[in-house]
Amino acid sequence: MFNKILITGANGFLGHHIIPQLRQAFPGAYLAAVGRQDYDLLEQGTVARMFQTIRPDCVVHLAAMCGGIHDNRQRPADYFYQNLMMNTAVFQESFRCGVRKFLTLIGGCAYPDGTASLLREDQIWAGYPTLTSAGYSMAKKMMLVQSWAYRQQHGFNSVVLIPGNVYGEWDNFAPARAHVIPSLLRKYLDAKDQKQAEITAFGTGRPTRDFVYAGDVAATIPWFLAHYSSSDPINISSGMGTSIRELAETIKEVTGFPGRIVWDTAQPDGQMEKVYDVSRLQALGLSCSTTLKAGLQKTAAWYIQKRQEGILTS
Repeated sequence: MFNKILITGANGFLGHHIIPQLRQAFPGAYLAAVGRQDYDLLEQGTVARMFQTIRPDCVVHLAAMCGGIHDNRQRPADYFYQNLMMNTAVFQESFRCGVRKFLTLIGGCAYPDGTASLLREDQIWAGYPTLTSAGYSMAKKMMLVQSWAYRQQHGFNSVVLIPGNVYGEWDNFAPARAHVIPSLLRKYLDAKDQKQAEITAFGTGRPTRDFVYAGDVAATIPWFLAHYSSSDPINISSGMGTSIRELAETIKEVTGFPGRIVWDTAQPDGQMEKVYDVSRLQALGLSCSTTLKAGLQKTAAWYIQKRQEGILTS
């Protein structure tokens, strides 16, 4: 179906999950997996050179600057500029190069702040996202505009998917940039190793999130490349809500930490409720079925192994 698939951000979190799925689904295609060390996607000329060199007929664009609430609050301009520049350049050069299919992912934080009901795809433009990550969110949200505009004017075939709160092996466990699951996993395991009596978590624990295992998200990507041709976004998640407090208790169980958790309520909660309506996904015959506990067990086992191997030290 495709001769050459370009994957940007191939060395990142989702890249490690998606590439094996692409290799299995498209055995005849050459996978051009590129990372930051190969091409600087902030430079339009470098992006153009990448496309001239590789000449892909399919692009899976995963490259992004991403991180947790703390880092987003500290550097909103960096998150906005870098994501906007990378996305715009890669999309434009995909069109200019004659790519037949373009697929990318944006964060669910692009949804409006304060949306009380399940997050439906038709709500994406109903308001402004939470300020704690607005720089990142708005830059990524522009992919929806670019997808629509290029389809309207040029008939360019692009797909934008909206995963839930993704977690799993190869996630970012660095304290300053980790999202809630890798952050808590690391805190619990460090505290257990150091025989500490407690750990500290940010916020009140009341917010609700829709956590989805990265392997489940990755497994849907080949289907969308082969069968979906629309700029209408699709939520890719479990559709199940879990409070941060429930999450913390589950991670405590998975890691075997015997101590207690202290909630630092001076820190922000972020958006209070974020659970995804997955009816569109299910109507396509797709789902994300890995339970939270099973996914956390896989993630914790991987992190422990990599730390023992000395691969994860920061």
